[in-house]
Formats: sequence, structure tokens, C-alpha cells
Amino acid sequence: MPPAELISIVITTYNRSDALAVVLRALALQDDKHFEVVIADDGSTELHRNALAATAIGTGLRIKHVWHPDVGFTAGCARNRGVSATAGDYIVLLDGDCVPETDFVRQHRKLRESGCFVNGSRVMLSPLLTQQAISGVESLTGRNAGYWLYKRFTGDASKLTGLLRFPDFDGRKHRGFVWKGIRSCNMGVWRTDFEAINGFDESFVGWGHEDADFVLRLHNHGSVRKNGFCATEVYHLWHTESSRAQESVNAQKVRERMRTGEVLPTLGYRESRNGQEVQIRTLG
Repeated sequence: MPPAELISIVITTYNRSDALAVVLRALALQDDKHFEVVIADDGSTELHRNALAATAIGTGLRIKHVWHPDVGFTAGCARNRGVSATAGDYIVLLDGDCVPETDFVRQHRKLRESGCFVNGSRVMLSPLLTQQAISGVESLTGRNAGYWLYKRFTGDASKLTGLLRFPDFDGRKHRGFVWKGIRSCNMGVWRTDFEAINGFDESFVGWGHEDADFVLRLHNHGSVRKNGFCATEVYHLWHTESSRAQESVNAQKVRERMRTGEVLPTLGYRESRNGQEVQIRTLG
């Protein structure tokens, strides 16, 4: 049997090395080992960069760390630059506060399909369970049904879909654009499709809807959304909300592209991936 194709996991982070450590430790436990990890760092301080280096050694993972200076919330740019450092034909986007189950890579591999991208799912965690996971008091992965039933009862977990594993079936597909439930914090996409739409639009400033724009342009390109519920769930560590000051402006840009059917961004992957300010190092 030929070896499995490499999957590239691109993890976005900014000054949350404690949460990122939980994510990386979970990736080290994957039952499908044929993946690489690239950290797309949106300008974390030296303190957090040093903590990441220590975590990489502790997990045994070999990690490529792609960093650019902090100029505000530029997640789209960070993701583009992270993808530029990958080697796989299939890319899984993951946020640095989203903890994957031990079968996360395997489930993404099962759901990938030519002409489709996978929109993953997440289970929201309480501040208490988040702090327990970060401190090492609680381990989130590999827990049984009783554990998560109790956490749902106490309000520490938003839902129980992380317990379930449904097979691939046609009902997972949305052939038209659906704004609701888009999750760039957990998304699988073919490199060819990512490059065809020129990645994320870096003209989106501040928090909000750069992921909806990315998904809309994938649809305009002809890709079909496949929902990854009850297969690819991640545990989303709690955090305070980012500023929503630009949300309405960004949402209007998406609505305009819904009208025009555009595929290419204003400023995308090809324009910024090799910026002189980017620093790349290998850890682990």
C-alpha cells in the first residue's frame, strides 16, 4: 500500500502560547501521523515565541514557525503566509485555541474529496474547563462518553457532537453558499483550490468575516462545502472576544461579493507570501 499523502496543518496564533501548547500536545497524540505542522503567527511577542519553542521540544513534533510583526488583527495574512510554508496537497486550517481529538487528522483525511472543502465543527468550552486544560489538571482528548455527558450537564461543554462519529454521506454537502456556521478555525481545503482563489483576502482589516469571504469565493470557484460535524470536532478553549469594530464593514464586503460572484481577492496569497518582514524557523 502506498504511503498516505501528507496533510499540512496550519495553526493560527497570537500571544496565546498556553492554549497553543494544549493544541500541540493533542496533535502529538494523533493516530494518523502523516502530517506536518506550520504555525501561522500573527505577531506574537518574544515571550510567547520562546514558549512555543519549548513546547515543540516537549511534544516531539517538528514544527515550522512562520511569524510576521504585529500590525493588528491580520489572520488572513497570517494564514496565507502559513500556507506558503507547507508541503502537502491538502491543508487543514486550525486555530491555536482549538484542541483536536486523537482522530482529527484521520477524520479530515476520510472526508476530503476532490471538488469539496470541509467545514469543521467545534465544541465551546467554559472558562473553568479551559483553565483546567491549560494548567494540565484536565486532559480533553480520549475521554469517554460519561466525561462529556457530565461536562455538558455542568455547562462546561456546549454540545456532545465530539462523542459521535458519522460516516461520509451526501447529506454533508451544501452546494450553495451558506454563511451560517463557517469555521476557518477548523477547515480542510485542497491546495489547488486555495491557490485558485488566491487564498484569504488580506484587505479585510480587524476581526470578522474574512473566513466567510474565503468560503464564498471557494463556492464561486466551484468548490462544494462539506460539513464535518460528528467527525472533525475540536474543543474550543474559551477566550474574551476580539473587538468587533470592523465586523459590519467586513460583512458588507462579503455581501457585495455575493452579488458580483468574484473569485479573486483584493490582496491575496500570491501578493504577500514572500514579504521581507516574514521570519521562518524550524522547531523541535
